[in-house]
Amino acid sequence: MPSVYELSLPLDEEAIRALRVGDTVFYSGILHTIRDMGHRRIIAMVDEGRKEEIPFKTMFNGVLWHCGPVVKYLEDEEKWVVKSAGSTTSSRFSELGKRLIEDLDLRLTIGKGTMTKMVYDAMKKTGSCYLNTTGGCAAMYAQQIEAVENVYWTDLGLPEACWTLRVKDFGPLMVSIDSTGDSLYDRLQVDLKKNLEELYQEHGLKDKYAFWPKRVASGVSIEH
Repeated sequence: MPSVYELSLPLDEEAIRALRVGDTVFYSGILHTIRDMGHRRIIAMVDEGRKEEIPFKTMFNGVLWHCGPVVKYLEDEEKWVVKSAGSTTSSRFSELGKRLIEDLDLRLTIGKGTMTKMVYDAMKKTGSCYLNTTGGCAAMYAQQIEAVENVYWTDLGLPEACWTLRVKDFGPLMVSIDSTGDSLYDRLQVDLKKNLEELYQEHGLKDKYAFWPKRVASGVSIEH
């Protein structure tokens, strides 16, 4: 049976390796948002031997969120507030994300959709997990943000900047890739294939047209 976990910093490897696909997580503490350009800037700094110059140290052994929040600056209070915050698609960060997991010892990565096998392997190696937010809940997640602690690299644009957020009972988040390499999406693909085959057989269909792998009328299967 799936379990429910309440996690907070510090996140040790043993606690994260206990998580399994299907478990629910609520997180309290500091997390960092990051998108395409932030990934690339961090990796460039690591490759240049400037890892210690990365300003948001709590990302090390911490939590990263694939998100470009919608923010507003309150002039009278001299602070930023998050109005909406939903995950951006994580699959495009697979190669970049692998590097961050290994180079920064990330414990939790939060996003939308799945990631690729290179990320599975990095998570198995380091003791890390990937968590999904619930789609369509950007306003709800914004309400779970207690404060904007800091913002870095606004020269990339506000959505691409790295936002350091303090959150309380942030979730629900579902474990979608765990540190054993198990994946919710791989499980779903197996079930989908089985169900499609049963439907084709039930209706006497010879040509199996499915969304993935894409199959065209000639019978050629398009994998990429």
